[in-house]
Amino acid sequence: MKHRNRHAGSRNRQTFSPEGMAGGGEPRRHHGRGGHHGGGRRGGRHRLFDYGEMRLLVLSLIAEKPTYGYELIRMIEEKFGGSYAPSPGVIYPTLTWLDEAGYARIVEADGRKNYHITPEGEAFLNASRAALDEILSRAATGAAEGRGGRKNVPMPVMRGMENLRTALRLRLRNGGLDTEAEEKIAALLDDAARAIGQV
Repeated sequence: MKHRNRHAGSRNRQTFSPEGMAGGGEPRRHHGRGGHHGGGRRGGRHRLFDYGEMRLLVLSLIAEKPTYGYELIRMIEEKFGGSYAPSPGVIYPTLTWLDEAGYARIVEADGRKNYHITPEGEAFLNASRAALDEILSRAATGAAEGRGGRKNVPMPVMRGMENLRTALRLRLRNGGLDTEAEEKIAALLDDAARAIGQV
């Protein structure tokens, strides 16, 4: 990195492009463009945001209210009217990056890691206001499209559907289901379907 030394040793002097890539003073264990937290869209054809934009959106939500990973997923889904919800595989690396960059700090309460914005994070948001406004405008458009496309599905129901989908995806991805567990999950889904039909 040609200009890393110029800014090394100071989080406050870190600079970022709209894609969220460090212009200097990269945070600990940050992998840069070629790593896991890279800012480009390569390999993410269906990704609505690049990594830098997601960092900015998440930081703005933390600025509104200290919160945690799963709640952030729900908040973003609500902003988009149910038309988009980031996966845990996107949210948690983003939170780790913000913590390592010094833009957010972790406060543990009730066994949960809540993320709070730092003064450095507030300065970054202020400096990135134009980019953030563009992201929020995109969210407003997505919310309108999402509600229009699912106008017969109330928001609480959409949230419940996403919660179920996420729980199933995570449980099945972990593998290791024996026959008893498979039958129990199937029975729970059947029971839920019957109960919904009787509402």
